[in-house]
Amino acid sequence: MAELEGRIAIITGASAGIGEATARTLSASGARVVLNARRKEKLDELVKEFGGPTKAVSVPGDAADRELIERMFAEAGSRFGAAPDLVVVNAGRGLGGSVVTSDDSKWEEMVRLNLVGAARLIRAAAVRMTEGFDPKSWQNTSRDIVVLGSTVGRHISPFSSMYGASKFGVNSLAEAARRELGPKGVRVTLVEPGIVVSEFQAGAGYDEAWFAQMAEKYGPLLQPADIAETIRYIVSQPARIHINDVVIRATRQEYP
Repeated sequence: MAELEGRIAIITGASAGIGEATARTLSASGARVVLNARRKEKLDELVKEFGGPTKAVSVPGDAADRELIERMFAEAGSRFGAAPDLVVVNAGRGLGGSVVTSDDSKWEEMVRLNLVGAARLIRAAAVRMTEGFDPKSWQNTSRDIVVLGSTVGRHISPFSSMYGASKFGVNSLAEAARRELGPKGVRVTLVEPGIVVSEFQAGAGYDEAWFAQMAEKYGPLLQPADIAETIRYIVSQPARIHINDVVIRATRQEYP
């Protein structure tokens, strides 16, 4: 399977969960990938697994940092000879609890990464993808920005309302970018997963017993590979077709 042959992708948060699964899926589909996360060792392992420096490159660090975002695009150009035409805005941080009960010392960093970092990456991708737009030939090349939102950004839940609020902002940002960039041939797609089993729950500080209860109630829950396969399907469509947004849940998860 090589339907993404010739495409160059940036994936943030690529060392675990949805990001790692997406990196594996896009690489297996023929894309060359720029991988970002904080864990350099894990990224280096993935680069080796994907076939080395001609197939993948590691750019570790803070996904919300302006200079690092610029470096991801620069590395793509120097390693692969072209700018990325597929950017997956995935890096993010969870936080258990509501506006009343969550740890307010973590609010700023969560919003910085989830919302500000996403906006910076969308902006950097948009500037490059719209440069030299030709209304007569844009269909020759697919250009995609895929933004990871969340069902709790669409249906706010009190058990994670601060995280949900940040994703509400991301959801709005993605839709606004779609309206702005679609006329220039850039597809901005919002993917809103329900509960996905990954390292996310531990990082967000969710209670293990509570999560086990949720898994029992709604299971079997989604896996990262389920989301990655959805992303692969979205970006492999012809340039004239745009799947604007996708809400994907486990079959038994009725809320959020």
